[in-house]
Amino acid sequence: MILEALGSTLLGLALAWAAAHRLAHRLPARSLVLSTGPAGALIGAFITHMALGPGHAPAVMLGAVAVSAALLSLLLRPTRAGMHRSATA
Repeated sequence: MILEALGSTLLGLALAWAAAHRLAHRLPARSLVLSTGPAGALIGAFITHMALGPGHAPAVMLGAVAVSAALLSLLLRPTRAGMHRSATA
């Protein structure tokens, strides 16, 4: 369980760093992004580990990455070009 937690934290940090590097113009403060990634990965690993039980390390890592990516996607802001007003507004 300790190795799963450490591995999921490192995966979440790597995912957050990649998102902050590639999408810096669409994300809030870098410190928020770099803390949300590992936190989401730990939550995802915990949920997946509790659902599947011990002995499913690859599935736990996949769950950690999925939850981390989902939480990071909630931080994205729309681009200026994508903000169009509708005709009814």
